Amino acid sequence: MSLYNAIRAQAKRDALDVFGAFHPGAQDAAPKGTGTVVLLGPDEPGFWDQFRGSPEYNDAQPDPLDRWSRRVIAAIANAVGAQALFPFGGPPYRPFIAWAQRSGRAWQSPAGLLVHDSAGLMVSYRGALALPDRLELPAPGPCPCDTCADRPCLRTCPVNALSAAKGYDVAACHGFLDSAAGNECLTSGCQARRACPVSTQFGRLPAQSAFHMKVFHP
Repeated sequence: MSLYNAIRAQAKRDALDVFGAFHPGAQDAAPKGTGTVVLLGPDEPGFWDQFRGSPEYNDAQPDPLDRWSRRVIAAIANAVGAQALFPFGGPPYRPFIAWAQRSGRAWQSPAGLLVHDSAGLMVSYRGALALPDRLELPAPGPCPCDTCADRPCLRTCPVNALSAAKGYDVAACHGFLDSAAGNECLTSGCQARRACPVSTQFGRLPAQSAFHMKVFHP
């Protein structure tokens, strides 16, 4: 088994999956001596149930998902001889959005949000592995937006807060979430993200989206 496939198998035991990988150059701000960066995200369906059974979820302490990610991804890194990297814990912050796009498996969607080839607009990254070796990587596929004629992400947001051309109107989004009509987004997740055809096949549970929405809009 290749090291790439071994990492993926190890990640799947913890309800994670490889969401992309790339060979960094000097412009990518990876740790010195890194030959390959491997990005990890939730393996759906199944991730949420595994996380809910963890000590971090149940100990009533702050930042349970970040603490879970640190513990689990650090263990994977130790097992494969890598350095664990995370999108939280800054400043400074690791450039995960740029890394996602460098992997060839994530792009800017018409709505402006990051879209992933298998997670759609529900994409999230729990961490990454910086490996000294230059791994052989599978070829990435096409951007799903290229063949999405309807582009529901552009017409589903109730307040038209999302657009690659105009940017993300954060104030309008928070204002809507403060209203009674915003309860659907708070309890089930962003309507634009859910409308993405790839997102609908990803298997993320509404409870997980509600967890993230509560962090975004306490």
